[in-house]
Amino acid sequence: MNIIEESFVTKQKKKSKLLPTIILIVIILLVVGIIGIAITLAYIDDAQLKVYVDGRENSKLKEMFVFKSDATYVPIRDIAPYFGYQSYSGDYAERSEAKNKCFIEGENDIANFVLASNKVYKLEKTSSQSGYKYFYCKQPIASMDGKLYISTDGMEQAFNVSYNYNQETNRINIYTLDYLLASYENYVLDEGYASSSTEFNDTKAIFNSRLIVQSADKGMGVIDLDGNTIIEPKYDKITYIPETGDFYATNNGKVGIISKNGDMRVQILYDSLELIDMDAGIYVAEKEGKFGIIDVRGKTKLFMENDEIGMDVSPFEKNDVRSRYLLVDNLIPVRKDNLWGLFNKNGQKIVDFKYDKLGYVATSNKDALNLLIIPNYNLIVTCKGNKYGLINSSGEEIFPTQADDIYLTIEEETNRHYYLNYNNNRYDAEDWLDSIGVEATTNPSIQAPTNSTVIDNTIANETTE
Repeated sequence: MNIIEESFVTKQKKKSKLLPTIILIVIILLVVGIIGIAITLAYIDDAQLKVYVDGRENSKLKEMFVFKSDATYVPIRDIAPYFGYQSYSGDYAERSEAKNKCFIEGENDIANFVLASNKVYKLEKTSSQSGYKYFYCKQPIASMDGKLYISTDGMEQAFNVSYNYNQETNRINIYTLDYLLASYENYVLDEGYASSSTEFNDTKAIFNSRLIVQSADKGMGVIDLDGNTIIEPKYDKITYIPETGDFYATNNGKVGIISKNGDMRVQILYDSLELIDMDAGIYVAEKEGKFGIIDVRGKTKLFMENDEIGMDVSPFEKNDVRSRYLLVDNLIPVRKDNLWGLFNKNGQKIVDFKYDKLGYVATSNKDALNLLIIPNYNLIVTCKGNKYGLINSSGEEIFPTQADDIYLTIEEETNRHYYLNYNNNRYDAEDWLDSIGVEATTNPSIQAPTNSTVIDNTIANETTE
């Protein structure tokens, strides 16, 4: 073998040794690259918003959250099915197709939403106490892409869920009421109690870190989520008040109010108590068959000398009356000696006991609907001796009790008309009210409309709600 051949062989040997090394390096680089890509993808995925409902990730929900500078919003109707609710356009009572309103309905409650309003009315289906309750959202109901949106603080109360957004991890955790209650079921037993209340209204105390519990000897009390006793289990019944976070406490047939911190607010003296208005913090109280009004400290606002406080508003469902205790958001109907009067939230008499009833119940006109209030003008329909009148929220008589009928009609769902029949003529009440001017409505001696404002039955001026 010559020198050239030896050099060639040597080079071939070196190449054969170098090839595996190159392949190994390439493999290592590929593995490192794949790991790097995997880590990068995992980081990107981890940085993306993730939404969990009752501990399970729900990828569909994350597209629904809209982050604005003032609040985070969700589409009411789109998110409803994920929390066990059906949703509909319009208002629950009206059953309309109005696009500026919608409502949700679950097994136990209903919530109504109105565009641009931050006040949401809820109706508990299982409650023996009639009437709507309400709560406030931090931001009003908004419209985006033709849908109604609610801020997440309002979502919590409307759908009875707990919401938490961790900005650092970009994680949203939502827990439903049923999930939370199941999570604490064994906890209650471990703390030595026989059970916790299953009444729908009572179970919502868990959102305030409270549980209503029953001891082995049937005494009812309240504990927090750390097992600390808030209200000793020595009462016959404890009932949660979601609007205030306090509790009704009942013993020997009498009821009082205990705060969420275990302080006695109202002594256990009354036959019944029911919240009239959470903003004013006032309650209708019953004692020995008579009714009065007290505040949250137990101070009497209206003495226990009345036959009835609040009225049956069920005949006026199309009139959008939300509370049996508050008319035009200010006046409390009170009956004494078979006559009705009106008081404000401070217990001051605004209208004396002089009316046979409040509201008009249609009897003859086929198109007429029952009417209690004319909302755009904050007027209440009064009745005395089968004649009808109108008073405003200050108690001033805008139209004397001389009309034969004052009623409501609804055309094409959203067109509402308020009519007044007087001296064989029919008047559009809103047209007449506009014609007398704002100043005139404060004059209690206002006269009945003149014939110049008579409405021809064939040409009625339409007013849209």
